[in-house]
Amino acid sequence: MFSKWLRENKVAAGILTVLRLYLGYTFFTAGLHKLTGGFDASGFLKGAIAHPVTGPTGATEYGWYVSFLKGFALPNVDIFNVVVPTGEVLIGLGLILGCLTTAAVFFALVMNFSFMFAGTVSSNPLDILLGTIILTAGYNAGHFGLDRWVIPFIRRTAFKGNNAIKQNG
Repeated sequence: MFSKWLRENKVAAGILTVLRLYLGYTFFTAGLHKLTGGFDASGFLKGAIAHPVTGPTGATEYGWYVSFLKGFALPNVDIFNVVVPTGEVLIGLGLILGCLTTAAVFFALVMNFSFMFAGTVSSNPLDILLGTIILTAGYNAGHFGLDRWVIPFIRRTAFKGNNAIKQNG
């Protein structure tokens, strides 16, 4: 019932717009700060590898993630130095403009969970909560944004061949 309200109600669309703008602003400003401030992820990655998240017994909880950081992220830190801030800016713009909102919030959640797996809490739990609400709302989250025009355009053009098949079949 709550999910249906989030997905279909115009009042929900208004509330989602406020949540979307807030989350978009946080991502945009974080990414912009990194782009203009000489961001280097190597210190963060080394810290996450040296001090992984541990459980109550002291054992590493996300060994697979530490292996990913050690074997892939750190050796390719130059790629992450570009992808992380650029991704944050693009996620922020998508959420602020309400353009490809579902994709933007999906990648926001991926980034937030990545930081959590690395042991950083910060504002990530709140961001994950808001992102989950926005993702659950789907198309309605971008109702008061560019998705109102972009999504129908994508559906018309990307699935153009399917409509011709249905009409002729």
